[in-house]
Amino acid sequence: MSGVRAVLFDVFGTLVDWRGSLIADFTTFGEKTGRAGDWAGLVDAWRGAYQPSMQRVRSGAEPFANLDTLQRASLDDLLEKFAIEGVSAAERDWMVSRWHHLRPWPDSAAGLAALRAKKITGTLSNGHVALLISLAKTGDMGFDVIFGADIFRHYKPDRETYLGACALLDLPPGAVMLAAAHNSDLAAARACGLKTGFIPRPSEYGPSQQRDLRAEADWDVIAESVGALADKIG
Repeated sequence: MSGVRAVLFDVFGTLVDWRGSLIADFTTFGEKTGRAGDWAGLVDAWRGAYQPSMQRVRSGAEPFANLDTLQRASLDDLLEKFAIEGVSAAERDWMVSRWHHLRPWPDSAAGLAALRAKKITGTLSNGHVALLISLAKTGDMGFDVIFGADIFRHYKPDRETYLGACALLDLPPGAVMLAAAHNSDLAAARACGLKTGFIPRPSEYGPSQQRDLRAEADWDVIAESVGALADKIG
């Protein structure tokens, strides 16, 4: 791994606990506003709408829109589906904004600090730059650079995202690693020539998680935490 100059991270699920954060926030919201709802079900369904909404952009069926816009459209449909009534436009905007304040996994901040002392660190996420800056500040996560989908006007796994980040770093793909908790993301990065690092997050999708429980290929590095990844590639 001595040839790796930069390590770029997937963010949702890899560095931050989107599910636990949103369920906690919306449960508190429901208690304060007197609304009963299946908040865990809503959060899981919202995440389930994530890929289909981005695929409409990838396919050209819809013009590029950032993740806040896509999430808001999905939320409007899901509130109706889950019969959660009376949620105002301002409250819906607040619910979307909670994606900007997801809490990091316990090892994320310290592990990134250790890695940053050795390598260039950054994000390579389907979030947009403003969202990723908010997450970095919320979680006290230090990066040298933030790459979001709005820079490339493409969503992963489009090649333009992985290769675009390498180009902006002025590095060949083999000098850049993608670190992620998702095997499919790593497979797409490897197909573009990047190095790969797998960090399992077996509770990302809750107790019924069935995918990404373990490495499904011979990724260049497999580590149980961000700190362990830093140790292995330092």
